Amino acid sequence: MAEHEKYFYFVDNQKYESDLPSLTGAQIKARIANFTPGYTLTLEGHGNEQDRMIGDADTVSLEKDKGPRRFFTAPPATFG
Repeated sequence: MAEHEKYFYFVDNQKYESDLPSLTGAQIKARIANFTPGYTLTLEGHGNEQDRMIGDADTVSLEKDKGPRRFFTAPPATFG
């Protein structure tokens, strides 16, 4: 029986793995122990790409073409 491919990603330097080639923001947040509601999840840009905030319904590919995806969490920004 063939071994399922694993997809790896990092959130705040903590390594996670998935059997799925893509996940939604909500799925990623659900796997983070003690995730603080209201915090944002941001995908670190690769090369010249800009960092991108990931909403709960946004889907992110975990395909290995660019290496493991890296995310970070942050409290909501306050302006003023």
